Amino acid sequence: MEKWRRSSRSILSAITRSNAECAWFMCSKIYRSEGNLCFEVLPQLGTDRKKVPNSSTRPMNKRHPFQSACKSFWFSHFPPFSELESLYDLETRSYGTAAMKIQRNPSFSMIEARDILYFQNILGEKNVIQDKDELATANHDWMRKYRGSSKLLLRPRNTEEVSQILAYCNSRSLAVVPQGGNTGLVGGSVPVFDEVIVNLGLMNNIISCDKVSGILVCEAGCILENLDTFLADQGYMMPIDLGAKGSCQIGGNISTNAGGIRLFRYGSLRGNVLGLEVVLANGTVIDMLGTLRKDNTGYDLKQLFIGSEGTLGIVTKVSILVPPRLSSINLAFLACGDYLSCKALNHLEGVRNPLPSSKEKFYVLIETTGSNQLHDKAKLDAFLESCLQNSLIVDGSVAQDYNQIAAFWRIREGIAEALGRAGVVYKYDLSLPIQHLYELVDEMRMRLGESVKVLGYGHLGDGNLHLNISAPKYDDKILEQIEPFVYEWTARHSGSISAEHGLGLMKANEIYYSKPPEAVQIMASFKKLLDINGILNPYKVLPQSVLSPNAFDM
Repeated sequence: MEKWRRSSRSILSAITRSNAECAWFMCSKIYRSEGNLCFEVLPQLGTDRKKVPNSSTRPMNKRHPFQSACKSFWFSHFPPFSELESLYDLETRSYGTAAMKIQRNPSFSMIEARDILYFQNILGEKNVIQDKDELATANHDWMRKYRGSSKLLLRPRNTEEVSQILAYCNSRSLAVVPQGGNTGLVGGSVPVFDEVIVNLGLMNNIISCDKVSGILVCEAGCILENLDTFLADQGYMMPIDLGAKGSCQIGGNISTNAGGIRLFRYGSLRGNVLGLEVVLANGTVIDMLGTLRKDNTGYDLKQLFIGSEGTLGIVTKVSILVPPRLSSINLAFLACGDYLSCKALNHLEGVRNPLPSSKEKFYVLIETTGSNQLHDKAKLDAFLESCLQNSLIVDGSVAQDYNQIAAFWRIREGIAEALGRAGVVYKYDLSLPIQHLYELVDEMRMRLGESVKVLGYGHLGDGNLHLNISAPKYDDKILEQIEPFVYEWTARHSGSISAEHGLGLMKANEIYYSKPPEAVQIMASFKKLLDINGILNPYKVLPQSVLSPNAFDM
């Protein structure tokens, strides 16, 4: 029991709640509910059944065309209690996002000693990671919501090593999860079962920067903030900026088509990425690393890999258009009385409210950039004065220097951190017509009542709502009130269930709320063509029902 007490608080808590008096159990059912491992236990001696905690599930949403996407995860064999620690023997997974069934693909092989030797020969021993502590970090997402059970993490140093890894894994039917900074929110960058983790962090070289055309070429493992810092010395900036910029990698940004706070001005990565180098599942290297702004020869294949979340290939290099870094920056923190929302300031360390006397609960952050500080500031001041006169804003503060600019942005970028400290959070990243952007927040407040706190924030300019529902603990009853209502409401208002976070594991079976079955079938055909054995980031992005051998005929 001491081993368990050290290694798994959630399991120990479950044992405590069951009033169990022995440490040797057989599992009759096991599942995960929002980060907590839940299971039905059957004492090895005796026949009394004890359930920890309630494993009730709701019926499948009838709006889905594929009824096989059901969401309770059943344990397919009964290991002794002591074997649960590493979760290596789990054949099913549950992550509490209401009602899907995922079983480990039986066609995938298990890691063997010969596999380890092969990888050590091409990568060196230090880049073949089997240490449980290091694997624990890579097996979890940063929210601690998704947990895999990989026994192996590989750190390639160049494209050739990635190619060798994938060619071998494909020949052995070893499933692979590409991993960058592991900052995703939908379970796309962590294993579901025992997939091999391929982390590109060592591939962090900047290859070139053309100061005339403003084009950067670099490896996929470069950290976003490091690239932006490098470009600052060249007079340029990255067209993308995220709260996770200090740890996310450009390859992961591209693979998820990440949005961020600069999208409204500079557009999405689909428009800024000029070229990619990608390694396919069979090890084939596709060199599309062009640096031309215009190239109209045939199909634009790089677009297949942008936003595919590593399911079609692993991005190893990128050519990206970078805009000039403008010298004039003005930032206004404004209070409005139009919507009711909740502030997260109380849970952030070192943050000061720019408007301490304001009693409003809805705030807007507006940043302008240009080349003439006096001219730009005059235009912003005139705009703000007009807003005050027309009662669009009730209070505001304009940053006076770079320290204040950083402090204002710290408030916006720290919301996720603050919510995490306040309790557990159900997160939804939605794209909606701007006129409907905040209606869902009000509806969720009425639907859920006072047992939770509902907060909506995001990107007003491009219609991206981050719906966050904070509760003291994860609760299946709360989840049943949220899903599928959130997805149904979004679809009914012509929105998208993923604005910038991707689908990952969390929303793979919900894709039909935003895409018709015909479009999903075409996506599945691309997956089958480029990854015939399905080894790349399995269980993510697309429902398993459309990837089965006889799912459809094209």
